[in-house]
Amino acid sequence: MYDSLLGIMVGLGLAAACGFRVFVPLLVLAVAHRSGAADLGTGTAWLGSDAALVALATATLLEIVAYWVPWLDHLLDTAATPAAVIAGTLVAGSQMADLGPFMQWAAALIAGGGVAAVVQTATVVARAASTATTGGLVNPVVSTVESAGAVVLSVVAVIAPFVAGGLMLSLLAIGVWVLVRFWRTRQRRAAALAA
Repeated sequence: MYDSLLGIMVGLGLAAACGFRVFVPLLVLAVAHRSGAADLGTGTAWLGSDAALVALATATLLEIVAYWVPWLDHLLDTAATPAAVIAGTLVAGSQMADLGPFMQWAAALIAGGGVAAVVQTATVVARAASTATTGGLVNPVVSTVESAGAVVLSVVAVIAPFVAGGLMLSLLAIGVWVLVRFWRTRQRRAAALAA
């Protein structure tokens, strides 16, 4: 039971980090697996291969650098949202092998993909607000904070899963708050325009 709970916390912490950057948590998980700090389920053992490690390191570097380019960050957000859900599902599922195949992937999709989607959507809203209020001048700072958040949350998920679980719940609460606030603001603007 404890091992299953531990795996769930690692998986959900990594999934939340996928909401910040898609490839950072995958790379951290691959490195952790190679160093013996994390296990991978049989269906995701390929993440620990040399080819996957090189591909993930390259993709991570390209993703982090691309988010510093003001017009490219918005373009990446359109692709990153579904990719974050897929990556969140993958990392969560890789850590939930004790649940059995059906429960493993159902929980990974609902919880892991859901957490990644909420965090990713909140970052898209934050970046849009940054662009609207600063003309995109602060977007590289926002991108740096997001990248750092992905690295820190991913590493914490591997070395202190229950701390990562707490961070994930905090991020989830903040993400829901941001999204509800955004939705209410849009509703008020639409009502004001209609009046």
